[in-house]
Amino acid sequence: MAIIKRRPLTPAQRFLELSKNDVDNKRPERSLTESVHRAKGRNCYGRITSRRRGGGHKKLYRRIDFKRDILEVPAVVQSIEYDPFRTAYIALVKYESGELRYIVAPQGLKKGDTIISTNKKQDEFTVGMCLPLNLIPAATKIHASEMTPGKGAQIARGAGAGAQLVAVEGGVATVKMPSGELRMINADCRAVIGVVGNIEHANQSYGKAGRNRWLGRRPRVRGVVMNPVDHPMGGGEGRTSGGDHPVSPWGQLAKGYPTRIKSKPSNSQIILRRNGKKVKR
Repeated sequence: MAIIKRRPLTPAQRFLELSKNDVDNKRPERSLTESVHRAKGRNCYGRITSRRRGGGHKKLYRRIDFKRDILEVPAVVQSIEYDPFRTAYIALVKYESGELRYIVAPQGLKKGDTIISTNKKQDEFTVGMCLPLNLIPAATKIHASEMTPGKGAQIARGAGAGAQLVAVEGGVATVKMPSGELRMINADCRAVIGVVGNIEHANQSYGKAGRNRWLGRRPRVRGVVMNPVDHPMGGGEGRTSGGDHPVSPWGQLAKGYPTRIKSKPSNSQIILRRNGKKVKR
């Protein structure tokens, strides 16, 4: 995968940098797509609870198989496709039974490759193979890992993301998250070998504001340029940096303030936080 720059025939192309599109430009599998309601940042009462969302191109949701629950049946990759709802590419796979499913495409997976989801011990571990954590060797790169057995993948699903299995002991697996956090996970949880594809996604430059509007992202106005009635950081003669710590319009600290709930049950599973601090027991 590489980043492509074009000869600037238009002003927008001067700063445009996109990853090389190595996907099959085909219509998605109709049986695996559905239309979804676009909330545009509103809750069930129609009130905006997430600002700066709205508009965007119309798109169909692709149902992704995060559970990989068809066991001991090989599947052949039919195509690698673009998914408008995620940064990663997706792979259309066909099982020997004839069933079609979408999975998150790992780096290195190609059309024609064979993958399998199994509960048996393996001698070779290929990209795209799905197994329980207790059957995967230590130091292996993994993605699309569960946090609760049978719930489906929750960890490392975005483009270029990958966790690392550190150790498995006593039915508990220690996993190093993409953020650097060390946490314990039930060793019966399933994970996929390899890292997620489309690694260069983070290095893209969209080149113009309109491309963000296509993604449903509306313009953002800085608080310091507002009036005092509209924002705590607004007002002042001329340009000011606010004078106080950055906050939201409702006074919530915006930088460095821990928002994770201290009583969250899964806190007990964290060994080392992503800031490098050990969790006190």
